Amino acid sequence: MRKLAFGLVVLCVVCCLTAGAQQRPHYTQYILNNYVINPAISGIENYTDVKMSARDQWRGLKGAPQTFYVTAHAPLGKKDYKTSATSYQVPGQNPRGTAYWEQYTASEPHHGVGLTVVNDVTGLYNRFSAAATYAYHLGLNATTNLSAGFGAGVTRVAFNRSKAFTIDPNDPALAGRGEAYRWRPDLSAGLWLYSKDYFVGLSAQQIIPQTVSFSDNDVYKQTLVPHLFATAGYRFLVSEDVNALPSVLFKYVSNTPTTPQFDVNFKVQYQDLLWTGASYRYQNGFAAMLGLNVGNTFNIGYAYDFTRTAINTASRGTHEVVVGLLINNKYGETCPRNVW
Repeated sequence: MRKLAFGLVVLCVVCCLTAGAQQRPHYTQYILNNYVINPAISGIENYTDVKMSARDQWRGLKGAPQTFYVTAHAPLGKKDYKTSATSYQVPGQNPRGTAYWEQYTASEPHHGVGLTVVNDVTGLYNRFSAAATYAYHLGLNATTNLSAGFGAGVTRVAFNRSKAFTIDPNDPALAGRGEAYRWRPDLSAGLWLYSKDYFVGLSAQQIIPQTVSFSDNDVYKQTLVPHLFATAGYRFLVSEDVNALPSVLFKYVSNTPTTPQFDVNFKVQYQDLLWTGASYRYQNGFAAMLGLNVGNTFNIGYAYDFTRTAINTASRGTHEVVVGLLINNKYGETCPRNVW
């Protein structure tokens, strides 16, 4: 009974927060798919990069966020750095070993296009968004690229009347059953600076501030506000077979009580086969991560989040799975070259 009561309280809090300012979903394994928060990454690799993810946040808590996304992006007119049969991976050698660092060259100028589809359910609301993205990649010097990109699409915010708390039975927002929904335009933009051993990214999502209302009062209302992201990472060799990648992600969401937010991640990868990592989210909790690259066509990552907030008394943690496909991977890459 106590857990049920606590769950209802948390649900009310979640609903109040989402009514005040709609936050985009949180991603623990952002390092596996920075593209989902930055359109400038469109077409950064030498193949079509497809990612699918499912996130069950605060499992066991009724009304907690559940997120699913599919993203895909590919280069246009990109000339790969591989020039001969001897440029391919040598069996028994680490493709991210010393030779990789010595031979790395920046990509030639090229275009990239992509598509993102995200569905997030939190409390009474279901938020669905779809956007097309474009980016242009320019070489600054022999080992460094800068890309700029933008995304344009639509967002559908739906309100589930059957789950609503009956505050005013005469409220027209509660008339009927099922969902009431509104469509809104959605824009994003970003920059991405990358080289053989570091990356720095800046991006903005949900650029157009908008209000989505389902009643004449402020009870059932969504406020879509801009989200700003800054991320950076540095990769270094621990040994000939092991790479390490510390990274940080800062997020600022206007009109919310928990901003700014930041995550600190640390990922260790053995050759291009297996990786593990850990994450800390400021004033929230910790996460453990594990991933595997299966050949040159498939990879998978899993994260478990443990929150230190009061929600932990009613939650069984957060589970997140990311599955990747490398389509038209004609150069046999077993791991992303530029986003790691």
